[in-house]
Amino acid sequence: MKTTEERKKHWEHVYLTRSPNEVSWYQTRPESSLKLIEKSLSNKSMSCIDVGGGASVLVDCLIAADFTNISVLDISEQALQHTKERLKEKAEQVQWYISDILTFNSPHRFDLWHDRAVFHFLTDADERKQYIKVLKESLNNQGQIIIATFGIDGPEKCSDLPIKQYDTTTIMEELGDEFTLLETFDEYHLTPKDAQQKFSYFHCIFNRGATS
Repeated sequence: MKTTEERKKHWEHVYLTRSPNEVSWYQTRPESSLKLIEKSLSNKSMSCIDVGGGASVLVDCLIAADFTNISVLDISEQALQHTKERLKEKAEQVQWYISDILTFNSPHRFDLWHDRAVFHFLTDADERKQYIKVLKESLNNQGQIIIATFGIDGPEKCSDLPIKQYDTTTIMEELGDEFTLLETFDEYHLTPKDAQQKFSYFHCIFNRGATS
């Protein structure tokens, strides 16, 4: 199990040595995430957090779509700085958190949790348990989650790190009985170097205290 310091050092190095549009997970427009978020939040003042949002343009798109209660979390200060500089004065409309997700202590609960390409880096079972603990503590009852990971037959490594692939069965085993799957689908992402990556998207609702 890596320490926060080890994780932070790795991701700071990534964003210091590559521009945001050079990392493999870069999207010019995150269509799937946007569609799911717009479907999940009936009111644009509802709260959402993009976990591992880094230098993603998802926050730009959410602001442009008039969402008003947006948070972005990343362990890399450099990644968030890229995004703040890109947004300029619009950055003031966002709550920013520089934090390891495994030690994140949210000041309030969110209506929606979005994670594209963070959870699959947690190859240690204890890390995944801690992530789920933080997720539950950070989410409102009946809140929704969108998690996108590398799917079965997708890449086995990313950014020089091993990952864990997921399908519906394995992701729901990790999340547990308090989450109900609403929908899932696969997407083939084309990286900036024209490599194809299989992502699986999982959209769930949180029912605090529910058991099977």
